[in-house]
Amino acid sequence: SRAGSPGSRGGGSTTPDYGEKRLPQALIIGVKKGGTRALLEAIRAHPDVRAVGTEPHFFDRNYEKGLEWYRNVMPKTLDGQITMEKTPSYFVTNEAPRRIHSMAKDTKLIVVVRNPVTRAISDYTQTLSKKPEIPTFEVLAFKNRTLGLIDASWSAIRIGIYALHLENWLQYFPLSQILFVSGERLITDPAGEMAKVQDFLGLKRIVTEKHFYFNKTKGFPCLKKPEDSSAPRCLGKSKGRTHPKIDPDVIHRLRKFYKPFNVMFYQMTGQDFQWEQEEIDK
Repeated sequence: SRAGSPGSRGGGSTTPDYGEKRLPQALIIGVKKGGTRALLEAIRAHPDVRAVGTEPHFFDRNYEKGLEWYRNVMPKTLDGQITMEKTPSYFVTNEAPRRIHSMAKDTKLIVVVRNPVTRAISDYTQTLSKKPEIPTFEVLAFKNRTLGLIDASWSAIRIGIYALHLENWLQYFPLSQILFVSGERLITDPAGEMAKVQDFLGLKRIVTEKHFYFNKTKGFPCLKKPEDSSAPRCLGKSKGRTHPKIDPDVIHRLRKFYKPFNVMFYQMTGQDFQWEQEEIDK
């Protein structure tokens, strides 16, 4: 890229000067702490996908800036390439489905879901790393610990009530336009989940087994470019944090709380994520 030419950010930029900025045709809309960053990094290894690295938060926080602002945030693409972005908070934002639908009603939506109990603990762990002074998970999870009343208004718990949020999306988008990716399988079988993602996006299956290797220290797969012998890219320090120990009774109550919502979610999506099975296996 030549410094000073349109679209370049100085000589070192890898942004091509050709192509044009387009509104995204596909969005990763959720969920927080589900595995959205891993999915984004994996799909970006596909030559027909260009994606924004940072989360634009257009449909929840920046909507008043308008579609032109949003388009400008996007990378340049050539004909036949797909433009994508991810902002996991869209899934739980009430206005997001209507706003995305009014941009383009054929937008493809991808939701990475994960066992809501582990997701909630992961969410709490992330907050704790930034604000060490917050109360314990047990304190925040209950309205009334003695009665065992779960506080469903706490965002760490609320996000995991997937059926509730999905209802909102299904008012605007058919199920056929939404792909649900298992956060668990993204770790145990990344190539298998990525095959589904590429099929859903209408792409050739280029991101395959040879793009991944398992990092024993982190406990999840890392990405490598197959033709490239350089060191594989692993997700940063903020991923794969050790979760604090949570009182088993609290976990048991949370599982009971989520179970009916999980079952409803399986029925709505026609997919069994086997989160209850996991609990039995433990």
